[in-house]
Amino acid sequence: MAAALSSRFLKTVRSSRLASASSIFQNGMMRYSTTVPSDSDTHDDFKPTQKVPSGSTDSLKDLVENDVKENPVMIYMKGSPEAPQCGFSSLAVRVLQQYNVPVGARNILADPELKDAVKSFSHWPTFPQIFIKGEFIGGSDIILNMHKEGELEEKLKDVSSNQKSQ
Repeated sequence: MAAALSSRFLKTVRSSRLASASSIFQNGMMRYSTTVPSDSDTHDDFKPTQKVPSGSTDSLKDLVENDVKENPVMIYMKGSPEAPQCGFSSLAVRVLQQYNVPVGARNILADPELKDAVKSFSHWPTFPQIFIKGEFIGGSDIILNMHKEGELEEKLKDVSSNQKSQ
């Protein structure tokens, strides 16, 4: 008897779900939407936010160009300098900190479109990506090698700690 009641209850629930959410339940599978409902019940905390201005790839390209131009040392990394989320990003930050120079940084994990824009700008597929005085240098392995050879000190010698950083 309990099985019969349970079965009947589930059929009722399914049929009411199908009637009210037919676009969600298709081919026996539940589908989820990433769009924000337009009803007034949606709280602002649950609406998507964009950390980088939305628009075309050109605006992201401009953002990257501006970052590289305005920051004597710019790093696109996974995480932030205070909390790197990747060993290579952490290594790059530690090497740059040895020189006590201002470092602008952007977290590429926060926006996949920014990540693609940076790759397109530098023509380099991996992260972190470090730019010094507007020039693309490379990743953590390259600046570590430059540090060991004394080349990084030469490159950063006229970057003072009173210049702008992000």
